[in-house]
Amino acid sequence: MSSHPQRLSLDSLTAHTEMNKPDFNQLHLLASPVSPLLPSSSSSSSSSSSSTHLSGDLPDKTPALPGSLPPNRNLRPGHRRSVSAGPPLIYSGSTFTGTISSSSSSSASSASSNPSTILPSGNICPSGKIVKTMGLRSSNKTDTLGGGKGNYGHGSIIRGGGGGAKSGAATADPEEMKRAGNEMYKRGNFLEALTLYDKAISISPENAAYRSNRAAALAAVGRLGEAVRECEEAVRLDPGYGRAHQRLSSLYLRLGFPENARHHLCFPGQHSDPAELQKLQLLENHINRCADARKIGDWKTAMREIDAAIAVGADSSTQLIACKAEALLKLHQIEESDYYLSNIPKSEQYTPSSQIRYFGMVAEAYALFVQAQVEMALGRFENAVSAAEKARRIDYSNVEIAMVLNNVKMVARARTYGNELFNAGRYSEACSAYGEGLRCDSSNSVLYCNRAVCWSKLGLWEKSVEDCNQALKIQPQYKKALLRRAASNGKLGRWADAVRDYEILRKELPGDTEVAESLLNAQVALKKSRGADLNKIKISGEVEEISTLDRFHTAISSPGISVVHFKVTTNQQCEEIASFVNLLCVRYPSIHFYKVDVDESLAVAKAESIRTVPTFKIYKNGEKVKEMISPTHQLLEESVRKYII
Repeated sequence: MSSHPQRLSLDSLTAHTEMNKPDFNQLHLLASPVSPLLPSSSSSSSSSSSSTHLSGDLPDKTPALPGSLPPNRNLRPGHRRSVSAGPPLIYSGSTFTGTISSSSSSSASSASSNPSTILPSGNICPSGKIVKTMGLRSSNKTDTLGGGKGNYGHGSIIRGGGGGAKSGAATADPEEMKRAGNEMYKRGNFLEALTLYDKAISISPENAAYRSNRAAALAAVGRLGEAVRECEEAVRLDPGYGRAHQRLSSLYLRLGFPENARHHLCFPGQHSDPAELQKLQLLENHINRCADARKIGDWKTAMREIDAAIAVGADSSTQLIACKAEALLKLHQIEESDYYLSNIPKSEQYTPSSQIRYFGMVAEAYALFVQAQVEMALGRFENAVSAAEKARRIDYSNVEIAMVLNNVKMVARARTYGNELFNAGRYSEACSAYGEGLRCDSSNSVLYCNRAVCWSKLGLWEKSVEDCNQALKIQPQYKKALLRRAASNGKLGRWADAVRDYEILRKELPGDTEVAESLLNAQVALKKSRGADLNKIKISGEVEEISTLDRFHTAISSPGISVVHFKVTTNQQCEEIASFVNLLCVRYPSIHFYKVDVDESLAVAKAESIRTVPTFKIYKNGEKVKEMISPTHQLLEESVRKYII
């Protein structure tokens, strides 16, 4: 089984992309709050055009002002559209602006004198008539017509234009912001699109389409929690907004909440996509089968169902990732379990409603419930207590959470007390304290290893090995338990077992001097126990000696890196550095280490022009790459490491 979440298939990725696109349908220019004024001489044709285009607006392009809402959307009370055969009047809050026919001048004048008929800035009204505001707020700012300067064309409305060109340049049209955001989104510039949607919302915060598009951009950059909240706000503003419901359904599916996804996919008045319904049904089936497997402790089946649910589309579900971590923990794969939990994004977790439950727990509490168990298994007891207490506060009535919190507290208390006794040299009492903790959590590898150290301090090597075995059954790669078992086996004379553990540790900790020395000593002891002649047998960690010129040429010509130590037995500096070379041999098993006694191999020394000892030469594939005379330990090791293949 892969230790990584499965990617979405190509079909699944395509579905997410299509569902997450912002609303791209374009408004006709007359439906925008920034509209060119038509000349008064063409009043008849302009009014006809206004009627045609206003009725043809598409639902995904909600304009900034209520006067231009599309006809096939559910309009709230007070939203009206005004169309007439006369030339349009543009009302600016306190005065009319623009080109007005003479027949409507008196009406405009009377409207200006009557504060009860003030309209929001930018409403398009029939000639000489005033539309009732139905409670809409009016602006104290005066709008003016642009003169073709800056970013505004001739005849465009400049909101709050009383301040002249400077005021107009500082004001933006939300529809323009939305259109620009859509362009950025289509190009894949999601952060830029998000900034533009934010600007549109700051101007018109009650516009559901802007909120929905912002949700699309947030989802595209992986901020799903924020995307859900933005879509929920869009639905609150416009309960019949189908695109926002569709987005919410897709987001809830990705978050692993099928009931919520179904609610928005199948809400009244909306046609449900059969493909989305099928994915939703598959997700529900996998989650239900996972729950059944969890109840009976069939963790391998639970893992398969989780992977299948993620493949269907629930690729961002905190609860499913937590369930996978729980399954790995129960299968004694603690490091992998911790890896999955640590990859849950902490900054963008979606906090579901307390009504949503996973495996009988409040969804948010379940992830903390699993985290508490993983933290305890890894010996991070304070973190475990904190996570369990948070879970308990969120779901106070759940029995499983209450049991885990009680166990975590008792185990943490036992570990702390045992450590205090150990530090005081009271090893027998410390063994008892750790044993109390194991009665609450019989699968805690940390407590087993701690007790094994106490047994070794008491000289009870066999008990120490037994507790290490228990710890390694729970956590097979537990390095402290391996080291303790190797040392205890050495005390019992079981050198083969000790060498086996030290060799595992050597691969895991190649730079650990203590492990290298312990392995070397264990190998020597093993050879002695078997009656071997150590002078004739090369063991790991021992440098091969060369005495003939032919053997020297063969050795340095071998593939890879070869390090040759030219020495004299009677030289104290040579003997001192020789023991360090033995350690390097253990640390870097891929490198060939040789030694040449200059007094006994004069031909080799003469061929290599050796005049001072100790001298080291490094060869790569038969070619000399470095030479050092009397190097320090640090320089020698750095040079060796540099040429590792």
